[in-house]
Amino acid sequence: MALMDFIKKQFIDVVQWTEDADGTLAWRFPMAGLEIQNGAQLVVRESQMALFVNEGKAADVFGPGSHTLTTQTLPVLTYLKHWDKLFESPFKSDVYFFSTRQQLDQKWGTPQPITIRDKDFGAVRLRAFGNYSFRVSDPKLFHTEISGTRERYETLDIDGQLRSLVLQHISNAVASSDIAFLDLAGNQLMFAQALTQQLAPEFAKIGLALEKLTVQNVSLPEDLQKVLDQKIGMGMVGDDMARFMQYQTAQAIPKFAEGGTGGGGSGMAGDAMGLGAGVALGQVLAQNLTAGLQAPANVAAVAQAAGVKPEEVIATLEKLGELTAKGVLTQQEFDAKKAELLKKLV
Repeated sequence: MALMDFIKKQFIDVVQWTEDADGTLAWRFPMAGLEIQNGAQLVVRESQMALFVNEGKAADVFGPGSHTLTTQTLPVLTYLKHWDKLFESPFKSDVYFFSTRQQLDQKWGTPQPITIRDKDFGAVRLRAFGNYSFRVSDPKLFHTEISGTRERYETLDIDGQLRSLVLQHISNAVASSDIAFLDLAGNQLMFAQALTQQLAPEFAKIGLALEKLTVQNVSLPEDLQKVLDQKIGMGMVGDDMARFMQYQTAQAIPKFAEGGTGGGGSGMAGDAMGLGAGVALGQVLAQNLTAGLQAPANVAAVAQAAGVKPEEVIATLEKLGELTAKGVLTQQEFDAKKAELLKKLV
């Protein structure tokens, strides 16, 4: 019976893997009912590595080339199996092949805004996305930590874990780089380099090499973007408070004009608010105009009835005219605001 069982056994003389699909990281050679002959050939192609595993223990690793399997070429396996001389009979061991090609265009992104510390803004919630590429660099470590005894291990199987690693280290990358948010948004290459420095050691811990990471976009949520736009506007006017008030007023004028004509802005409360804004507008702008302007009789009478100085009303209207000429206000908005001011002062 023993002789018949030996005869029925199938022996392997060539061990190799022809990759049949993209995205496969690890593949187990089918060994069911098979044994490897002494002197068999192991063929490892370029962009591949092979790992022998005996009874669950990772043994010898082979790079590209054709290898004759003997105790000399399998030193770790020889030690594990306690061979003290050349083995002459076939042996059984699991063989795993690993693709070392770059896995390109792997996507990453922030599903929700993440909060980072920023030296200019204190704290910023940002969104970012890009792609990265990686490869298997340490088959033994990748086998013991990730792929294990599975027959096939794909990039999709580890995609979620790698994306989580990227998101986990974005805040650390920004903090360690000491790069302000505005510089990150303007120099995405700098951001990518800082993030790569944080991620490369984490990839190496599981037998992977992070080859390249790109940042394709960095942005703020819409509400924070509005705040940033306002801060940029403040930066443009500098420390001159009068100029800043002019900037703020110019931003608000279209809303005042809409409020005076829309249904939601009508009524005594809306009129009072519009009147207060108009008077404040006149007070601010009048300080920046030439003194001594005299109002026409009809405007003066209206202004005196409302307790407002005539030059303030004239200054307001002249400044609105300047804003209209510069394109900040449309003619329709100017006419609406002019009518509103005169009407509310009656």
